[in-house]
Amino acid sequence: MIITDIFNNAIELTDERWQHIVREHPEVEPYKGKIQEVLLSPDYVKKSKRDAEVLLYYKFYGDMFDGKYLLVAAKKGLRSFILTCYITDIIKRGETLWEKK
Repeated sequence: MIITDIFNNAIELTDERWQHIVREHPEVEPYKGKIQEVLLSPDYVKKSKRDAEVLLYYKFYGDMFDGKYLLVAAKKGLRSFILTCYITDIIKRGETLWEKK
């Protein structure tokens, strides 16, 4: 599956990565359909402090576990792809590339 992000980049979600995500974070499985929404219309996009080629896309959902962010981490490059996805209530520190106004 190829998804376009807010910066008009094509980002791939492979079957292998999705299987990794649901194995490590099974609570995310019902929200697969929201990944496109997170990438296209995030509340925040941060640059990872551990890897400058990784972007962290956050979108808040009030109905997700009484109000949490869905985080999608994507590796940027010649072939950009989703690394992982999980539910969190913390936005990591670091450089903000995008913030919804």
